[in-house]
Amino acid sequence: MERYANRNGQSGVSAYEIGTNYIRIRFSSGSVYQYSYRKAGQYHVDNMKRLATQGYGLNSYINAYVKFKYD
Repeated sequence: MERYANRNGQSGVSAYEIGTNYIRIRFSSGSVYQYSYRKAGQYHVDNMKRLATQGYGLNSYINAYVKFKYD
């Protein structure tokens, strides 16, 4: 997994792993969740991939749009 940059310093996300049709997120608690095209949808997963690489806004996005849509 790659370390999440956390540019605003307040994210609950600590790391991520990007796959072809999914993204895995490790939260500060140590929990890991996978969000896939199948459950969260391609639109949301692709947005999460972009936010993960930018290091900003990923935790807020998850809470707003896909909180319980993990595999």
